[in-house]
Amino acid sequence: MKNILFILFFFPLLVVSQQSFSFLHDGLNREYIFYSPNNLPLNAPLVFVAHGFNESPSYVMGYSGMNAVADQNGFAICYPKGTADNLGRMFWNVGFDFHSNVTVDDVSFLESLALHLQSIYQLSSSNTFFTGFSNGGGMANIIAFDGSNVFKAFAPVSGTVFPNGTINNLFNANNSVPFLITHALNDNVILYEGDINDQYWGPYLGVDTLVNFWVNSNSLNNVIVDTFTDINNDGKITISKKYYSSLNNIQVWLYTHEDDHNWILSDIIIEQKIWDFFSLFINNSTELTERNNNKKLSSVFNLLGQKKISIKNNLLLYQYDDGSVEKKLIIQ
Repeated sequence: MKNILFILFFFPLLVVSQQSFSFLHDGLNREYIFYSPNNLPLNAPLVFVAHGFNESPSYVMGYSGMNAVADQNGFAICYPKGTADNLGRMFWNVGFDFHSNVTVDDVSFLESLALHLQSIYQLSSSNTFFTGFSNGGGMANIIAFDGSNVFKAFAPVSGTVFPNGTINNLFNANNSVPFLITHALNDNVILYEGDINDQYWGPYLGVDTLVNFWVNSNSLNNVIVDTFTDINNDGKITISKKYYSSLNNIQVWLYTHEDDHNWILSDIIIEQKIWDFFSLFINNSTELTERNNNKKLSSVFNLLGQKKISIKNNLLLYQYDDGSVEKKLIIQ
């Protein structure tokens, strides 16, 4: 009698909600929160969300709304934790004047952590993205200017660049990278126009300077400008500028608003806009196909976990060395 094989469904063993972990880097135990929607497929995108100055991973996870966007769109999130300064404030080493003696290498830490998560959870190495708020947004800028080949695109919110930081030859970088900037015209913490004489943070660049750099670096010569509806009738205006070129697939977006130094905005849901931007640059490559072709069978067991059973006329679970499982029924 002919054997009939039914593969009922395929799913990875990555069934997670959120968990806190530590990661040893440069002799320091660095911490992070990892969030994954249930039944996330192999080769899913990964998004880093960096907290602001004197904040924590759990805090930015709470107000950013990124978990809900991940649930709806199928990607994992890492909320990394900075280090504490001498006053116990958590920070990213972006070049604040009062951190001039700090030597911690956050760029190396974040890139190493991304590679680690890609490996252990089999997430996409070509679809890993970075966003962050305030100090975390500054970290996004630092990594982008550093010429990272780990992160595909960046979306700082209320962040900027501090030339006294860890960047060498700031505008000599030959970077071609998608970039989304969100910043308030009336931001009273990190001024939109920048401040080369700031006596607290230290000198920092204005938003238009950064936008112009990324537009020119990516050779973008077209722009679409939109004004959003004032949903709350509060007189606050939100405008988007989307720079693009017919010669390449890279874009630079700018969202300006009047909600001060905040992630939560009056007229747009910024976390959704960030994912909309990142998703434009998803690389649907052969990573998953290659992984599936190279995977090897590890074990076969039934729904009770028993391994010594007949493979015929039984509903069985086939577990592979990449962590994936197929549920099969062979009828004879």
